Amino acid sequence: MAEQSDSTAWIHLHPADHCVVALRKLNKGESVDLPGKASVLVKKDIPPGHKMAIESRPSGAPVHKYGWSIGVATVDIATGDHLHDHNLKCHHTLDYEGLASETPPAPSRLSGRTFQGYVRPSGRVGTRNYIAVISTVNCSAGVSRAVARHFDQEALQAFPNVDGVIAFTHDSGCGMALDGIKHRTLSRVLGGIAKHPNIAAYVLIGLGCEQNTLGHLQKSQKLVSLQGVRWKSNPGQVETQEVPVLSIQDTGGTRATIDKAVGLVQAILPQVNAMVRTDVPASEIVLATKCGGSDGYSGITANPALGIASDLLVAHGGTSILSETTELYGAEQLFTKRAASQEVAKKLLDKLVWWRDYTAHYGEDIDNNPSLGNKAGGLTTIVEKSLGAAVKGGQSALQDVIEYAEQTSKRGLVIMDAPGFDPVCVTGMVSGGANVVVFTTGRGSCFGCKPVPSLKVATNTPLFERMNDDMDLDMGTVLKGESLENAGKRLFDAILETASGKKTKSELLGYGEDEFTPWAIGPTL
Repeated sequence: MAEQSDSTAWIHLHPADHCVVALRKLNKGESVDLPGKASVLVKKDIPPGHKMAIESRPSGAPVHKYGWSIGVATVDIATGDHLHDHNLKCHHTLDYEGLASETPPAPSRLSGRTFQGYVRPSGRVGTRNYIAVISTVNCSAGVSRAVARHFDQEALQAFPNVDGVIAFTHDSGCGMALDGIKHRTLSRVLGGIAKHPNIAAYVLIGLGCEQNTLGHLQKSQKLVSLQGVRWKSNPGQVETQEVPVLSIQDTGGTRATIDKAVGLVQAILPQVNAMVRTDVPASEIVLATKCGGSDGYSGITANPALGIASDLLVAHGGTSILSETTELYGAEQLFTKRAASQEVAKKLLDKLVWWRDYTAHYGEDIDNNPSLGNKAGGLTTIVEKSLGAAVKGGQSALQDVIEYAEQTSKRGLVIMDAPGFDPVCVTGMVSGGANVVVFTTGRGSCFGCKPVPSLKVATNTPLFERMNDDMDLDMGTVLKGESLENAGKRLFDAILETASGKKTKSELLGYGEDEFTPWAIGPTL
């Protein structure tokens, strides 16, 4: 259990920890009272969120935070020293012990919590109501954007229930092996967007000669008859219609394709506008959890609060997706031990081995993940960052480990393989079906991700106040005495309100169209 000083100078997270985390600047020469120890002099200025040693550690000895080793000392460390990358380095091997040995029982099922959502013909529930213009290849990106630009705020005034018309463009679609890993990944992403419950209707636009052909995308992702709906006279009854598919080469060029696509969208607007929200159970939430611009407080405030909200969602029968595979390295034991089966646990370990080999192939290392901003905020090694990030997954059993942009088929806690880079990671989770995103940050973020609302949660109050037009919730309150349980419940309430249509700060600012970034794995040919 965390121990905090009366003067709010530091917090001691676990009895086994060799350090405390500064809650304010600790000044060189200042006398600081330590947990169960005599007061010591701070040997060097220690910024907020950074670590101070409370025990001496010889060179080569492990240093603990959160009760786990986050690295080894590179020099002799004295009590009162600043712990950071000048005297601490990553030292981790994957943990294969006790797979699925601590699988928690299914939580007591909770019920009664609901939100207002759009029930689609597929049975899935949307939290927003968009029309998508999807490019199969970069060559059609300009046309797709021109179509979306036509439907600006003025053009949609007569359709108040339509959240917008979005162009989903990217830098790929050709120069890759047919049905290779890059092609399959892109197809899953584009197919996932087309089938997403927040997309009421869509138009596919290609050039005509690309490797990612319209026909291949339709066949591989089963897009023959999906979200394009025609409402009958009887409320609630729908019939599907063929998906509008346009090839620029076959349609007659740029202008002809834009005009035709605009006409198709214009024709379906009244049908999309007629869709209404209805009361649905919280179990229909598929939550994407993400942290970016993390700091030394992320694993203390916002991330564990999100873990509690995630567990509440799972208890209501919903789905919570944890991702950022590279940011689980060093914390994998927290999931492999509580996996639903040894097979699930091994899937996670296999992914981490793949990432270790993949980064090594390019002369890099997973420990390169912590950014300059992370380190400025107090995070030193990838293991420290991972232990703070992993708590977003709460305490629920790990039900599955899935591929990037793979559709989630199991309820409960699921890990999706993805890089830590914010737009690439969230694009995968959204393509996999997430209909709400919660994004925690300690350094600050302007992230948004249409067609899904993104709640941004500050780990500390100064950030919440400094970037108030970007931050939706303040979890710095935990450092001032709010219990994590209450903070998690507050966040869960905000998730349901957002799912029901309350606009997030990023939506009000117009963010979300530039962040669509499919993961491009493999060579460009």
